[in-house]
Amino acid sequence: MAQAKLTIDLDALRANWRALSAFSDTETAAVVKADGYGLGAGRVARALARDGVRRFFVALAEEGAQLRDALGPGPEICVFSGHMAGDTDMIRDLGLVPMINSIDQMLRHVEALPGAPFGVQLDSGMNRLGMEPAEWAALRGIALAQNPVLIMSHLACADEPENPMNARQLQCFREMTDGIDVPRSLSATGGILLGKDYHFDLTRPGIGLYGGLPFADASPVVTLALPVIQVRELEPGETVGYGNTFVARRPTRIATVAAGYADGIHRIMAPKASMMAGVTRCPVAGRISMDLIGVDVTDAPEVPEWLELIGAHQPVDTLADWSGTIGYEILTSLGARLQRVYRGE
Repeated sequence: MAQAKLTIDLDALRANWRALSAFSDTETAAVVKADGYGLGAGRVARALARDGVRRFFVALAEEGAQLRDALGPGPEICVFSGHMAGDTDMIRDLGLVPMINSIDQMLRHVEALPGAPFGVQLDSGMNRLGMEPAEWAALRGIALAQNPVLIMSHLACADEPENPMNARQLQCFREMTDGIDVPRSLSATGGILLGKDYHFDLTRPGIGLYGGLPFADASPVVTLALPVIQVRELEPGETVGYGNTFVARRPTRIATVAAGYADGIHRIMAPKASMMAGVTRCPVAGRISMDLIGVDVTDAPEVPEWLELIGAHQPVDTLADWSGTIGYEILTSLGARLQRVYRGE
């Protein structure tokens, strides 16, 4: 089989949710947008639901529809993008809860679905989604009269605990919501780690569930193993791959593995990247191409049949560092061609 294997440990995922939930005394939801950060929203959500998660967050109503199909009736599915034009039938028929972001969305919701549940998203300084303070002041009485189920905002710099933006957003959120008898939510993974002042009534971890920073104590959830198709011996001076960017400086053994940038393994990481043959680190040799990668396995104790790119020795954030990006992008880029294997179902 020349198909790379992406193993997803649902027991580790659940353990991460329990660990993050233990930081607070509030309800702990789960963010499963972008197809569960690339790992399969349905499988992820069903696993978390078995541990007691009753509220999930997605980005789009279409994602909510797919999740409802996977979960069935019961769990609450909240939609960050709110009530967009064309979403009304999905929201009504599938019992989705839009997080209202503007006056226009508020009017659309109460006119199309009077009495249907909704939440409110406030902009506390990120300038991305939600009502700004002046807009919220104008709409607050109308919105509260419709009995929202949640009022939320989102932190811009929660992965930097010392960033003063965190305290400014906390103060702004409190100024907009203190005294309101509606459950509140401010914190995703980073906010949970900032402490109880940021927890309010509901936390909504995302990346930390999947083994990513800023939750440094997360259990690894993902392993990506790449099959070796061919091994060859190089003499000093021979080259590997497009552009001859790798030149052998010694007698060298090169393994060619079946994966590449078409599978979400970013081409830019090649000069820094390595793979693991057991506990032996083996550097990538030359460029990452669409379907194939050369790896220098000269120092491996034996010729490997598989090489591990993501795992306990190299978590997703290590790949992110090599690529100049973040773990979120690494996870959500992992391609459909990878064979997904689930443990702990």
